Amino acid sequence: MKPAAPSSTRARLAAEIAETTGISRRDAESVVGMVFRSIAEALATGEEVEIRGFGSFRLRSRRARVTRNPRTGEPVIAPPRRVPFFRPGKKLREEVEEAAAVGAPTPPPAAAPESRPEDPGP
Repeated sequence: MKPAAPSSTRARLAAEIAETTGISRRDAESVVGMVFRSIAEALATGEEVEIRGFGSFRLRSRRARVTRNPRTGEPVIAPPRRVPFFRPGKKLREEVEEAAAVGAPTPPPAAAPESRPEDPGP
């Protein structure tokens, strides 16, 4: 089994910005933090954030639903809420598809369920 691909983190993103632009790593971390904070604040006020060529962030509404408390099994009503949603832009989708076609690692296919003989019983 292949090891999982390394995940991109805020620190790694800041390090790449610092290396590419020549600014200090501390300043790059500050810029990354400001961008994320700005996106979060815009979403909190109900705005949509669009970054051309990358994608857009917006809120989706989830209606109230009945769930179960895992400890007691009692039904619990989950209130309606709004959750952040990301929709990739055309350019980002094309780049991801191109990278996958070139041979970038792809996730393995879902494993088929094991077939077990039926228990004949007593």
